[in-house]
Amino acid sequence: MKKNFADRFINGIEWLAAIFVGIVALNIFVNVLLRKFFSTSIPDSYDFGRMLLGILIFWGIAATSYRGGHITVDLVWSAVGTSRRRMIDVFATLVLLFVVTVQTAMLFDKVRLTYIDHVLTYDLNIPTWPFYAVAWIGDVCAVILIAIRTWRLVFRPEALHDEHFEQKGGE
Repeated sequence: MKKNFADRFINGIEWLAAIFVGIVALNIFVNVLLRKFFSTSIPDSYDFGRMLLGILIFWGIAATSYRGGHITVDLVWSAVGTSRRRMIDVFATLVLLFVVTVQTAMLFDKVRLTYIDHVLTYDLNIPTWPFYAVAWIGDVCAVILIAIRTWRLVFRPEALHDEHFEQKGGE
């Protein structure tokens, strides 16, 4: 099956989120080894860990927001017919799109203020705004993916990659 640009973009976002998970795990692992065996630590490891965790959260939102595989409450959804399920899905996705768009605007303001205030890490005096910017880019990607999901829900539901799409569409 040939993948279009949107599918390649979605896969790229998921790979980036996975890479950030690996970076966070590597930071923790190396820091624990250094503390245990060498009684030292990575300079600014706390700052890096904190900011990398923020990046991971926003890229994780981007990765999970398209697939629809995150935790949901389907009590009402499972009690109604197929057409109403689709309406609920579209409504819920539009609400998610609105919330994440507002969150993205607020996070951009945080990036801007961090840049203007010239906030630095404690040990190495590295500017922190690039970390916030990478997290913001993850949030922008989440908005894009939710918009793609909304469009596909409305116009091409068969193109969705939901884990249980066959069950949703076949009932």
